[in-house]
Amino acid sequence: MSRNTTELFSEIAGRSRVVVENITPQVDAGRFPIKRVVGDSVAVEADVFGDGHDIVAAALLHRFGDGGEWHHSVMRPLVNDRWTGEFPVDQVGEYQYKIAGWVDRFGTWKRDLAKRIAAGQDVAVELLVGADLVHAAVETAQGRDREYLAEWDHRLRGDRARQQPREIAESEELSSLMSRWHRPVATSESRTLTATVDRPLASFSAWYEMFPRSAGKNGKHGTLKDVEARLPYVASMGFDVLYIPPIHPVGRAHRKGRNNAEQAVPDDVGSPWGIGSEDGGHKSIHPSLGTMDDFQSLVRTAQGHGLELALDIAFQCSPDHPYVREHPEWFRKRPDGTIQYAENPPKKYQDIYPLDFETDAWESLWQELKSIFLFWIDRGIRIFRVDNPHTKPLPFWEWVIGEIRRDHPDVLFLAEAFTRPKIMYRLAKAGFSQSYTYFAWRDTKWELTKYFTDLTQTSLREFFRPNLWPNTPDILPESLQFGGRPVFMTRLVLAATLAGNYGIYGPPFEHGWSIPREPGSEEYLNSEKYQLHQHDLERPDSLKDFIARVNEIRRGSPALAHRGVLKFHEAENEQVICYSRTAPDQSDIVLVVVNLDPHHRQSAWVTLPMEELGLPIDRPYQMHDLLTDARYLWHGNRNYIELEPASGPAHIFRIRRRSRSERDFEYYL
Repeated sequence: MSRNTTELFSEIAGRSRVVVENITPQVDAGRFPIKRVVGDSVAVEADVFGDGHDIVAAALLHRFGDGGEWHHSVMRPLVNDRWTGEFPVDQVGEYQYKIAGWVDRFGTWKRDLAKRIAAGQDVAVELLVGADLVHAAVETAQGRDREYLAEWDHRLRGDRARQQPREIAESEELSSLMSRWHRPVATSESRTLTATVDRPLASFSAWYEMFPRSAGKNGKHGTLKDVEARLPYVASMGFDVLYIPPIHPVGRAHRKGRNNAEQAVPDDVGSPWGIGSEDGGHKSIHPSLGTMDDFQSLVRTAQGHGLELALDIAFQCSPDHPYVREHPEWFRKRPDGTIQYAENPPKKYQDIYPLDFETDAWESLWQELKSIFLFWIDRGIRIFRVDNPHTKPLPFWEWVIGEIRRDHPDVLFLAEAFTRPKIMYRLAKAGFSQSYTYFAWRDTKWELTKYFTDLTQTSLREFFRPNLWPNTPDILPESLQFGGRPVFMTRLVLAATLAGNYGIYGPPFEHGWSIPREPGSEEYLNSEKYQLHQHDLERPDSLKDFIARVNEIRRGSPALAHRGVLKFHEAENEQVICYSRTAPDQSDIVLVVVNLDPHHRQSAWVTLPMEELGLPIDRPYQMHDLLTDARYLWHGNRNYIELEPASGPAHIFRIRRRSRSERDFEYYL
């Protein structure tokens, strides 16, 4: 036998007879972790099998961190050598898990003993074989179990066992003792896999975006104090996260004017994403917004209102940024000696200098960018919305997020990456907690069904957490331009119920902003990206009360939380979409029906899977619409609905299951 062959046999443990393979969940063969939040359980499956006819056993091993004690839980066989087990996750950080498989010599012995007894065979020797197995377990057992096993060892060697062997073969007590203390001769272990566990906000959150500089009154530039005064308004609508665009000094060189005009006039405030001036850069606050003390007061006051502040991180610089002067090596030089500004030909963005991640000084650049995150973490920020992460190297994100989460595992990252699917998914694998999606452009029933089936019923669900935004400062979708108030209502319901995370850019959303800069554009006319706006929060046509109701429904529904299973149901009209969300323990089910046509009343016959939803087939049941408080009496699996876009473009029903032992079955949605 050659040396290499000897080493191979040593590695696989020559006496091991069990194979462990095809483990789920895992991402890219374990290259990246799966994602969960505190309170979840990780359900693991694998193929576990061996040669011959011996019984195989399997256990799921898990631990917190990479140096803790392994905990074992017995796995259950399914079908065709498939096994399942699960473990809970109750801490923020990383868990490790793997699967062990072995030949269950005691289980095999007990099975065969029962067969021999049934065939009327002499089992005297077989009882001694079992006694030897029990004796070996005595050597490892502790406490009273050791005494009990010693008694069984003695009993198996006695006359009574030979006279009444069936008592041995059927003993649950002996099986229970041996399951705890019987050690296999050889064990096959899978490779170790990882689960990143976040706090619950990572998978169930409602975001509200606003421009601090538009929070002022009487035409004045808004301040952080003005934002603080706005907090009760945001909290009253039921949001969890207040996200604000960059609050840093804005450069003057090549500053953009209103509506993205190439030339700014003296009063133009410029784009907040043109970061950096003589007043500072990414670790500074725009003087017109206030001071660092004002910022930290905002963070504290937001917490008092049940809100968490999310800060925008945009790794780009205006020509006036201190980095340009202090670290020219971090920027790409053109042949004429000038610094390369951002371009998307034929578009030019002279007010933005991209960072050069291919610079020879990349290590110092990486460290400085990491320090920006740490600077704001030290000032109370635990959520970052990252601007255009797909335009920076993927290895950088994997490194910097890993570095930050090592010491601050509670920090969350939202990727603003409207890019190709594979890049979006790789950013999620690299560590981003949430991601923007294509929801803004998915309007039809077919598009919504296909897209969200892919997101929730494929391997994507293990690592990609969608955050649905009907609008953003950069995106005024065509659907919002022509649908009037009804389309804002339907898009809100869809965003809030199709996924655990969603957000709106307000007040433009609740006030129904719908005018593009020019026909065919997704840019807002008079966009807040380039000018101040004064918002009347008490407008009678505001959707704030409707938004508050939807968020109230979300918060009261386990089915709409992050792990609620999404399934689409038949509605016999392409303008009507119907789907349900079911809590993992099936204690709560929500049924949503939406009219996708903002201009016309639409009707449809909706067909429901009665048994799956726990609905009675043989008697009527009540459907309670949580949006309007209206109640409907339905019969059987096929029922008629009609939705008027102006008054009620959607239903949100909740099904509350009751025990079958209860006499009065009622279903509230």
